Amino acid sequence: MFRKIFGGIVLTSLVFAGACPAFADPPAAVAACADPALPSAILDGSFVGAPVSLAVIDVRGAAKPLALAVANDERTRELGLMCVTRLRAQHGMIFVFDDDSVQEFWMKNTLVPLDMVWVASNGTVTHVADNVPASTRETPDDSVARRRGRGRYVIELPGGEAAGDGIRTGVTLSLPPLVTTTSSR
Repeated sequence: MFRKIFGGIVLTSLVFAGACPAFADPPAAVAACADPALPSAILDGSFVGAPVSLAVIDVRGAAKPLALAVANDERTRELGLMCVTRLRAQHGMIFVFDDDSVQEFWMKNTLVPLDMVWVASNGTVTHVADNVPASTRETPDDSVARRRGRGRYVIELPGGEAAGDGIRTGVTLSLPPLVTTTSSR
């Protein structure tokens, strides 16, 4: 009798634990094709990355502070947030270039909608592209979103985040000193 009751309790507990989100593993924050150096601090979900991850900086000047992974070399800028499926609010990536110039982004394998913010060397927001549509690995190249703007930095945030954080053209953000590097990780 004890075995039947105890076994029933264990089975019920296991079924309940699987159905209850508090006991379930968090959803994956990235697909297999993501940059393994992405810091888990910016991702909203589970992710096991490289032992050394990209630096994360704090940016002020928006209604809420932002935490951004730094993409300051060619390889990291190329991979960016490709294959990311979930970002935390007020988290994303900052792409660092040598100078203020036109920067165009092709959003291949960008699995979530993003807001893109172009920022001049002095921290002034020069352009915002909101809710840039996601693409998949199967999206034909000619259907993948492209956006361009002028700046030394480009910030990518979860779609809809920029407006909610008060980020618009003309706002000045406080950025720490950032430089590009020629070496890849």
